Amino acid sequence: MKKMKLCKDESQLLEAVEAGEYESILTKKRRKELVTAAKDTVRKDKRINIRISNRDLRAIQLKAYEEGIPYQTLVSSIIHKYISGSLKDISANKHIQRAD
Repeated sequence: MKKMKLCKDESQLLEAVEAGEYESILTKKRRKELVTAAKDTVRKDKRINIRISNRDLRAIQLKAYEEGIPYQTLVSSIIHKYISGSLKDISANKHIQRAD
């Protein structure tokens, strides 16, 4: 496995953690909440059917191939990123900026 290069601050923090200078404050209740949230995030228990253009499907399949993942996984990731706010519609922002 390739060793990650750390900056000085990161190296100092890693050494402190490994030396036991930090103690977790994670409670059993909070850990259970986090485990449940993580499981809910990765659980894919619903199926949807959508109609998209052949051109868009081919483009998604190509992007997925380039990333080395199934295209359904890419579509799911795009949807998740959009609804969680980490994926923005930049064309909407360009329209707003032009109006100024």
